[in-house]
Amino acid sequence: MRRSSGFTLLELLVALSIFALVSVMAYGGMSRVMEQRARTAAQAERLKYLQLAVNVMARDFEQLVDRGIRNEFGDAVPALVGGSGFQGVEFTHAGYANPARLPRSELQRVAYVREEDRILRRVWRVLDRAQDSQPASTVLMEKVDAFRLRFLTADGAWQDNWPPPGQAGDAPPGLPRAVEVSVESGDLGRLRWLFRLPETPLPPTAGAGGQPPPAPGGAT
Repeated sequence: MRRSSGFTLLELLVALSIFALVSVMAYGGMSRVMEQRARTAAQAERLKYLQLAVNVMARDFEQLVDRGIRNEFGDAVPALVGGSGFQGVEFTHAGYANPARLPRSELQRVAYVREEDRILRRVWRVLDRAQDSQPASTVLMEKVDAFRLRFLTADGAWQDNWPPPGQAGDAPPGLPRAVEVSVESGDLGRLRWLFRLPETPLPPTAGAGGQPPPAPGGAT
């Protein structure tokens, strides 16, 4: 009689064990690849928005003008204020597009401030504000642990605040030569950008309400 061929129970158990082991290894490798791909995509998306934020800040700083404003209480505010006491920076810049040719200035007041773990970009529709003037806020960066600024004076010294401390009398503070922005984030570490300000401020246009602004003091 011819003996029938086939697998024994032991051989079948060994084959199934090997198949299960290979499947577990393949699934683990595929899972790690998918997790790494998701982290890479999230990091790339974060870096894209970070680059966009830097471009927005660079555009605003490059168009900075020496035009002070009046705040909600009628107090005079210099063209640029910022530093540790302000927890951000606020300044006037040109380039406020006016395609509808509305009767308003082409200058705009903008501020970068930290709120919780975010950096907000705030803009006002008018330069000289009324008590009901409210800024429009846009989230520029997220997951921010620290936000610091420094200002480079004409003699090459760095200041943590602007206007610099010890400003004499009512003399206009002028503008710094550059602004350094430093951001700390848990996943990106410490990032630092240096924005060079215009050597010659752009000529300011008429202020809010059609009133001419103060004469520019010139860049330092």
